[in-house]
Amino acid sequence: MDVVNPATGETVETYETDSSAEVEAKLDRATDAFETWRDRPLREREELLARAGEVLRENKHEYAETMTEEMGKPISQSTGEVEKCAWVCDHYAEHASAYLEPDGHPSPPGTRVKTVYDPLGPVLAVMPWNFPLWQVFRFAAPYLVAGNVGLLKHASNVPGSALAIEEVFREAGFPEGVFQTLLIPSSAVEDVLVDHRVRAATLTGSGPAGRAVASTAGDNLKKTVLELGGSDPFVVLDDADIEAAVETGTWARNLNGGQSCIAAKRFIVHTDVYDAFVDRFVSEVESLTVGDPTNGDTDVGPQAREGLMAELHEQVEASVEAGATVLTGGEPLDRDGAFYPPTVLADVPEGCPADAEETFGPVASVYEVDDEAAAIEKANDTEFGLGASVWTEDRHRGEAIARRIDAGCVYVNELVKSDPRVPFGGIKESGYGRELSEPGIKEFVNRKTVWVN
Repeated sequence: MDVVNPATGETVETYETDSSAEVEAKLDRATDAFETWRDRPLREREELLARAGEVLRENKHEYAETMTEEMGKPISQSTGEVEKCAWVCDHYAEHASAYLEPDGHPSPPGTRVKTVYDPLGPVLAVMPWNFPLWQVFRFAAPYLVAGNVGLLKHASNVPGSALAIEEVFREAGFPEGVFQTLLIPSSAVEDVLVDHRVRAATLTGSGPAGRAVASTAGDNLKKTVLELGGSDPFVVLDDADIEAAVETGTWARNLNGGQSCIAAKRFIVHTDVYDAFVDRFVSEVESLTVGDPTNGDTDVGPQAREGLMAELHEQVEASVEAGATVLTGGEPLDRDGAFYPPTVLADVPEGCPADAEETFGPVASVYEVDDEAAAIEKANDTEFGLGASVWTEDRHRGEAIARRIDAGCVYVNELVKSDPRVPFGGIKESGYGRELSEPGIKEFVNRKTVWVN
């Protein structure tokens, strides 16, 4: 596995993939570890998870630098990502006991009936490169503290980040085999997933990858959670605070170089405020600093790989060919590295790539709509259903509209984000299942009924 710095195009490190024998040994270790880890008192597992949060904070600059080098995230955002990972460890260290408290049920006199939450076993996680640490910790923190053990197949361009996560748990005192990284290509995932020692799988990634994992897991009757793509609407109504919507919308589209499933991608703006919003939005987008991701003043770094930037540009070119207008950006920057400028497209035709596909980079599509009903219709005019953002000064109106948008989460006067305290996940082509909060820790447990006479 070659790590290519996307800011320079240089190969900075090469990692050897695991052999079949090494994968076999890791599966054995996971199985053995589960037998003792599951019986470890929950309070002890919580304490170890709290220690993992401390390790993250103690080494946050080192881990942030690894992410930035491997996939180009601006260093300030990498540091924030490490801190967020520590937060999710803190959250489950504090709340796992309450989340997993057995539920009592009505029962005949002299009997006790309750539901208990037992771990399933080794869970395979197939994770993407865009948030190399956060995507992993948001599954690992709840699943491990619940008594499961983890096997991570990370994206092939971030092996250093994958091994850093393994180091966090080792340094925190987790027993050998409770969390392991598999340095394997995507072609080897199926063999691991069908192995009888693996009990469940979680995937964050593309639709095709999700379908492949879900199909294989289904054939083998294994539980899955899928968090897939998104084409999130950002709805700006006639009574919105335009300054706030522009400021947040710029960040919501361009955070992480626009490489986020929950990034705002389709800006749906009421005709009464359309011109004012677009003028300010373009100006704000053009003020972003695109450059060296190791510089703390950089807002937007490179795309994670040259090939991904080329695919994004093909989507822009096809959309322009179909009739879209480029208001700013729209061409790769003439410099070393995979740099694509923050781009705004208007007059976006229905069905073109910028309208119908997920644009996984700093490309925003803006639409003008006549009224609230048209805004809702356009927001729902997508195969995806991950997140949405609605902007209005009337909070009751915003909440009513949120209830009518087909998405796993809708934020009113706020950007879409994942937060350990609330469930996260999508519907439709954006996947199924939930991560984080109480539902997240209960996705991979056996909800066992215990009836005692």
